[in-house]
Amino acid sequence: MNHEAQEHGMNMKRAIVTGSSGFIGSFVCHDLLDKGWQVMGIDSMNDYYDVALKRARLARLEARNGFSQIEDKIEAPGVLAALFDQQRPEAVIHLAAQAGVRYSIENPRAYFEANLGGTFELLEAARAHPPQHMLLASTSSAYGANTQMPYRETARADHQMSFYAATKKSCENIAHSYAHIYGLPITMFRFFTVYGPWGRPDMAPFKFTRAILNGDAIDVYNHGDMQRDFTYVTDLVQALGLLIDVAPSLDAPPLENDSLSPVAPFRVLNIGNSETVQLLDFIRAIECTTGKTATQNLMPMQQGDVPATWADASLLRALTGYVPQTDIQTGVTAFVDWYRGFYKA
Repeated sequence: MNHEAQEHGMNMKRAIVTGSSGFIGSFVCHDLLDKGWQVMGIDSMNDYYDVALKRARLARLEARNGFSQIEDKIEAPGVLAALFDQQRPEAVIHLAAQAGVRYSIENPRAYFEANLGGTFELLEAARAHPPQHMLLASTSSAYGANTQMPYRETARADHQMSFYAATKKSCENIAHSYAHIYGLPITMFRFFTVYGPWGRPDMAPFKFTRAILNGDAIDVYNHGDMQRDFTYVTDLVQALGLLIDVAPSLDAPPLENDSLSPVAPFRVLNIGNSETVQLLDFIRAIECTTGKTATQNLMPMQQGDVPATWADASLLRALTGYVPQTDIQTGVTAFVDWYRGFYKA
């Protein structure tokens, strides 16, 4: 942390962001810094995907006042406990996780350790030094085999289709128990297919753009019969920024269709665009932006995946007055422009 940040640190609100050099985490850090927060990040900088991309995100953050990051695994015993003891954060945004459906089939232990172990360490650290609000990332994949759409937070979500989704749903259950026993105010946010500049190379928008620009074929699962509630990254971040001040409380009457727990300051919340987009239409948006036509390998459904996601974001609107609204063409154009600039493509 630079001298100016240290000088004014006592007057700044403090936040801990896990996964701070990740795609969403880096955007969250920038948003908090823009609002005058002092941000302590933690990221393992693992090699699940290109570490150079993570380093580039980190370099932009380290150039800003009020930001610091430690490089360590959140599941390492005592690391988060020491960080909470030092920082005493008012807010925590937990984004560090092992992500990806397919990789959870290949390497489930990584998900068990990072997602379950890491979240346990976080909750134990928070128990000792309770923040005013904790926002923990879950996933739309938690809805699993549920076919009643749009997905509403109060719907049952008992049949996850991948080990990744199962670990995230388990984290929701574990967090609820801590919220109940220790009074920790926790919002679990389920986000829906987030994309945008600085995105992850293992995700479809990145893969499709890279392949189309290189003239390579793209794998299109379920023969293209897929629908996703694509959410642009800055829309998600804006929603999180508003939610920080909306900590769940048992003293507040629940809203209509609220997921607020009857026994804990705990809520599950969708953050999505509230509309579905056909995967083939998303590909066409990339083709339109790049001026190139994709060669498609039509594939069967990927194991552990679901054919459609669709968020009911009415609870988000009721709590914050905000609903994500960036249209696909606008978001895809921003991503492709970033990709071409960053990779000189």
